[in-house]
Amino acid sequence: MKRLFLLFWLAAVLAACGAEPIWAPDEDIRAKAYRHNGAASITLITVINNRSGAGGHTGLLINGSQRVVWDPAGTWWNPNAPERNDLHYGMTDSMVDVYVDYHTRETYHTVLQELQVSPEVAELALREAAAYGAVPKASCSQSTSVILGKLPGFESIKTTFFPLKTMETFAKFPNVKTRKVYD
Repeated sequence: MKRLFLLFWLAAVLAACGAEPIWAPDEDIRAKAYRHNGAASITLITVINNRSGAGGHTGLLINGSQRVVWDPAGTWWNPNAPERNDLHYGMTDSMVDVYVDYHTRETYHTVLQELQVSPEVAELALREAAAYGAVPKASCSQSTSVILGKLPGFESIKTTFFPLKTMETFAKFPNVKTRKVYD
């Protein structure tokens, strides 16, 4: 009962924090649109504190008709990756490297868990992320787990505020390729 109360209290506090909507112009999105030639995929990105082992952030790299990164409630920004409400477009290989490097530092490492999916699932993930809207602070894993849970084959992902829980559930899917990046 205490845990349930705590979750409701946390949700209320986070809702009060508000999200920061950002809306890049259509011409910026079109100019930076990038289609990666690799297979359709979803990559869960989890940033983990090296001292405590706690999850610090959750993001999602989606490779569909475009390659984008869902950076909910994130602080990452780059002029070559225009943003619409936490969804960044133009994620070339170098932009992905910049994104991962931004989160990886002496005190945090980044775990990337890639899973090939059908083009239809990748496209649905892209649409769900685009439709989600700006995310309030500390709701990165919550919003990402909601998006993933709506995708065919990902129904086992339950909504959680905890990045490590999302990461652990994602790791259970067959054929997940995991890569850890340290500074």
